[in-house]
Amino acid sequence: MYLETPSWNRDSLIDDQIIHWPAITCSLSRRAAPQLRATAIDMDCSRSTTLRITGTAGLIDVLQEEVIALGLSCDAVDATAVEVQGSLLDAMRLNLHLTTAMSVRALVERFPCDDPDTLYRHINNLPWDDMIPADGYLTVTSSVRHPSISNTMFANVRVKDAIVDRIRKVHGARPDSGSDPRGVVVYLHWSGSTASIWLDTSGRKLSDRGYRRMPHRAPMRETIAAAILRKAHWTGDTPLVVPMCGSGTIAIEAALMASGRPPGLLRTTPFGFEHLIGFDRAQWQAIRAEATPSKSRRRQPLPQIIANDIDPEALQAIERNAQTAGCAQHIACSVCDFRDTPLPSSPGTIVYHPGYGLRLGEDESLEPLYKHIGDHMKQQCGGWQGWVFTGNLELAKRIGLRPSCRIPVRHANLEARLLGFELWQGSDDPASQGAAS
Repeated sequence: MYLETPSWNRDSLIDDQIIHWPAITCSLSRRAAPQLRATAIDMDCSRSTTLRITGTAGLIDVLQEEVIALGLSCDAVDATAVEVQGSLLDAMRLNLHLTTAMSVRALVERFPCDDPDTLYRHINNLPWDDMIPADGYLTVTSSVRHPSISNTMFANVRVKDAIVDRIRKVHGARPDSGSDPRGVVVYLHWSGSTASIWLDTSGRKLSDRGYRRMPHRAPMRETIAAAILRKAHWTGDTPLVVPMCGSGTIAIEAALMASGRPPGLLRTTPFGFEHLIGFDRAQWQAIRAEATPSKSRRRQPLPQIIANDIDPEALQAIERNAQTAGCAQHIACSVCDFRDTPLPSSPGTIVYHPGYGLRLGEDESLEPLYKHIGDHMKQQCGGWQGWVFTGNLELAKRIGLRPSCRIPVRHANLEARLLGFELWQGSDDPASQGAAS
């Protein structure tokens, strides 16, 4: 059974096994047991371990590019994550800078595991008392695929019990626990006969930037918006137009990108690593200061970023959200039909995010909108790069232009598509028309 749970919440170790995590490295030996506390504790934030950086299916190549740009080499890439060798300091920088990641997890240990009792005993042997404050807060999440687990909460509770029992035995007190990731977050991955335990150094999801005070209708996740901009090859050097802007996530992410402001600087709640024993706040402040744009850069003019919507409430949302993000001065907003959006004289990138028509009978009413999008690109956007993000592939065919690329994206439990269009001058030539799919 496969369970993916955002829950609340002693098998003998191999001889001379080395356990790694970002802040602590210890050596446990079966021959050294049964002492409870691990020996040779080294609070070295530069020590390396495996970091697993999760993202959105269909957009992992963008995440990989971001990770490489930060100076790390990718050891493994799969459909939902990138793995690198890095330290807690690397994890801090990744959490601060990455725009398309959901979380940064640091491997504590990977071990053989055949049943819940083995899971408990093995995790209970790890020196959590040197990692998690006894007066702190703990959340356990997991992804489990094992025949012995039939309850979505059971594995999480066993992990939580193993950790707090260890801490209580050493300190005489234990951390509180629950589903709110406001403290230390531990993640379990258990598939078949192998389990791995990780520290989620992000805590709350990295997509929760904190600026979206007014989400409006069906808001786009911030990491998806950032990935769309990167997939569209928009680098902040040319104009960007976002008709049907909704609550303005794409425009705000663009303004942050163009002004050189890492999204982690906006975070108002602590990252997961800030709750660990041994966390060096002065070092973290130095990393933040290094990432903060200089005054001269903040004063540099940005390319035009235009965000419009026909709904006045959408404009209220984007104005408030942009103010919260500190980039309202970089975005020109107005209420208008998307076909009346004023385009800059210099070509750039235009991104449409129309409704999907998921309710019964809505598809028919939205067909003219998708046709108008195609007409708008053909008639008014010659020389621009056009992009349409939609979760309705049938409606996308009504655009009437053949996309130059189709990028599948998993968005809000939908198989969405990001469709790219090369809009040459005179793109209304019948030879360039076709059906999107």
